[in-house]
Amino acid sequence: MIVLGIETSCDETAAALVNSDKHILSNVIHAQIEDHQPYGGVVPEIAARNHLVHIDSVINKALADAQMSLVDVDAIAVTAGPGLIGGVMVGVMVAKAMAATLNKPFIAVNHLEGHALTARLTDNVDFPHLLMLMSGGHCQILMVQSLGDYTVLGKTIDDAAGEAFDKVAKSLDLDYPGGPQVERLAKTGDVKRFLLPRPLKGRDGCDFSFAGLKTAARNIILAGEIKTDKDKSDLCAGFQEAVKDCLVDRLKQAFEMVSVDFKTVVLAGGVAANEYLRSALTSVCHDYGKEFVAPPLKLCTDNAVMIAWAGLERLMRGQCSDLNFQPRPRWPLTELKD
Repeated sequence: MIVLGIETSCDETAAALVNSDKHILSNVIHAQIEDHQPYGGVVPEIAARNHLVHIDSVINKALADAQMSLVDVDAIAVTAGPGLIGGVMVGVMVAKAMAATLNKPFIAVNHLEGHALTARLTDNVDFPHLLMLMSGGHCQILMVQSLGDYTVLGKTIDDAAGEAFDKVAKSLDLDYPGGPQVERLAKTGDVKRFLLPRPLKGRDGCDFSFAGLKTAARNIILAGEIKTDKDKSDLCAGFQEAVKDCLVDRLKQAFEMVSVDFKTVVLAGGVAANEYLRSALTSVCHDYGKEFVAPPLKLCTDNAVMIAWAGLERLMRGQCSDLNFQPRPRWPLTELKD
């Protein structure tokens, strides 16, 4: 079976074709970085308008790259939430129109489930597994029991990790998106120069908090302590080190909390592209006798491959959606269980 996936939840217009043999037949992403750079972050209205402009050409290119036409597709899967509602609506309306016109199954995919299941496509990860979902908008640790069955062990009580990276980068006048810029500068920085907090470290549970850490970094900037490129590198290194310590501590707490037998920890979301954090979490998993998996870098950030695959997982179980399904700006994973 072949599924066309469509992703428009934020600032990437994406389409991909994936088959049930776990082959990625095409993967097309139109990024809007240049459109949002002047604002230092994603502007929802601009993102939605750009999705409208580019979605047809992105889908057509995905089909051309796979050397297929729409008649070869068995189902249409699309991100139906959570996300910026304007963009989500663009993708859902296009997917519904295609499914209705072609008389193909329509599958409304939870964007977070797409991230949660990617490692099953790329690394054949079995259920159950522990998931660290870390991106600009989401920060959770979950137990993935089976398709649609997710238990949240902890989540951020304020900012997501990726959001904190981006906001610190913006305060330093770094280019958008900020996370990769912070990681790049941190490579030459002194992690010990600036004393930064580790919110919730050592506390029971798996919740996260990054607002205080972000504010502490910003206060150093506002105090005029960042004058040179070396100062920037040192602050980025210290900030990234503090985030790493928080993630490591929360993962260790999760190991203590979970009674289910599992062998794999999956890191997904845009923060999973940070190689420094990946390395630290790999080491922790090794100490606890767990396998650590993160998808290939191109599948960590938002993409349609993960939406097509999540759609396939549901299609293979006969789980399709009604064309009356309404796009959702908020859609917790815990609401997917039957």
